[in-house]
Amino acid sequence: MSSREVTSKDNRKIVGLVVDDHIATLTLDDPSSRNSLSREMMAQLQKALNDIAADADIHVVIIRAEGPVFSSGHNLREVQGMTGDGTLHELFAQCSILMQSVVNLPQPVIARIDGAVTAAGTQLVASCDLAYASDSSKFATSGINFGFFCTTPGVALGRNVSPKQAMEMLLSGDFIKADRAMEIGLVNAALPAAELDAHIQRMAKNIASKSPVVVKMGKAAFYKHLPMPLDKAYDYASGVMCENMETRDAQEGLTAFFEKRDPVWRGE
Repeated sequence: MSSREVTSKDNRKIVGLVVDDHIATLTLDDPSSRNSLSREMMAQLQKALNDIAADADIHVVIIRAEGPVFSSGHNLREVQGMTGDGTLHELFAQCSILMQSVVNLPQPVIARIDGAVTAAGTQLVASCDLAYASDSSKFATSGINFGFFCTTPGVALGRNVSPKQAMEMLLSGDFIKADRAMEIGLVNAALPAAELDAHIQRMAKNIASKSPVVVKMGKAAFYKHLPMPLDKAYDYASGVMCENMETRDAQEGLTAFFEKRDPVWRGE
């Protein structure tokens, strides 16, 4: 197990990174701000994701948080101090790049939620490939309650749930419980808190046991074909399947299947 520190300008670490057995665990650790996505939090999270993307030994990522709030979204005190000098544009551009980095990360990303999630925090959950929540967790896109629509969180939310379910959350600003979040597709499962970590670890280890090159290809292809017309999507996916089958790991997988043994992945 290795632990890597990502520190702020005042040497305050608010994003922890631990790597163990091909699994990277990122921890949002600023409970005093309700793990708000401040510019510093986003900068540290972005750096950690960049480091992970370049590390072929990491096969899967878990994002979790300290305290009773997974993330409250943008830091409203920080936002309040911003004027029309371009800093607001910089803030939302930084956040948009961060969310796209989660989606575009070569490794699958699992959100582990045990508490409240609001606004851009919900955006972060929706940007992850998988999400598992304790049954006491709750989710909202609450900007509307403060006079601003959660437009950027709606980009990720609208790609996870139906338009009507997304608009209900965006227009009401109300919390939905974890079981409802599971019903509409925002999270994969709502579990008793005592079972949450074991469930996520099983899933992470399962993914980490697969060929990393195949997982990387598959994740990238999945998100790329979603907006394509059906015929274009099949053309593209067929090409990726052919490329996949030509990898050393695919050949090893077939050989291992016929030899009735576990495959030994080389990541090639």
